Amino acid sequence: MNMIPATIDIWFEKLGIALQDVNKSFKIFGFDIFFYGVIIAAAVMLGLFVATRVAKKTGQNPETYMELVIFAVLFGIIGARLYYVAFAWDEYKDNLLQIFNIRGGGLAIYGGVIAGALTAWIYSRVKKLNTLLVLDTAACGLIAGQMLGRWSNFVNMEAFGRYTEGFTAMRLNIAKVNPSMISAEHLAHKITENGVEYIQVHPTFLYESLWSLMVLILLLFFTKRKKFDGQIFLMYLMGYGCGRFWIEGLRTDQLKIGHTGIAVSQLLSAVMVVVSIILLVWGLKKQKQAAAAPPEAEEEA
Repeated sequence: MNMIPATIDIWFEKLGIALQDVNKSFKIFGFDIFFYGVIIAAAVMLGLFVATRVAKKTGQNPETYMELVIFAVLFGIIGARLYYVAFAWDEYKDNLLQIFNIRGGGLAIYGGVIAGALTAWIYSRVKKLNTLLVLDTAACGLIAGQMLGRWSNFVNMEAFGRYTEGFTAMRLNIAKVNPSMISAEHLAHKITENGVEYIQVHPTFLYESLWSLMVLILLLFFTKRKKFDGQIFLMYLMGYGCGRFWIEGLRTDQLKIGHTGIAVSQLLSAVMVVVSIILLVWGLKKQKQAAAAPPEAEEEA
């Protein structure tokens, strides 16, 4: 029997890494299980683990976050889908039922972040918890989940960047990539090796995963050193926003605001960074003033 030679599907040529015959799913009892979903589930569990660890170290009840994550995931998925549909309306306006076809793709992380943050805020208010402390703790879990969750884009061969010849350049087998994600620039630099056609792109999933790791380390370092509740959450917004602004500029699948050509995630990232910096400076200044204020004179008997 003649063996069919394996095809390299994902190739970091300059790093010497080549993955052959990459599949996006596997079967269990005849059912297709997508690696994308498995990685997202693992990311949720990692985020929960980090949040509960932070909760223990800050004197909170870890079970709070075991309950919160259920609501946050549910509404986060809804928010991520609504965000994507809102800025890609032309894809759905003639077939509204496709809005509910999440398995077909189309989740935007910022929609999930916004919905998750609102869920945490509402949950803490209902449970009469310290809202800012909850947001601080949830931010640590969220960025940990984002760090791992981005690898779902890797196995799906999506959410990549423009053509590059850089050290981290990633080659993708064109036959395995959704045609709608391939730009004219990609095709202009098409590479053919052993009869297989590749596009060569920025591995933006990797950039964002590594950036999220750095933000996570920063947040954990300051968790016990913060000056006021809410500081860690604001640092998350600033840190993630800075990285996402840069990385979004490299991507070719940007969601745009109407026909303006403005990438909505870049605009939102810029707003997040500016607002969080202002609030951080205000919070630190207020804390410093409170610490410097003389204690009230005791009343004489």
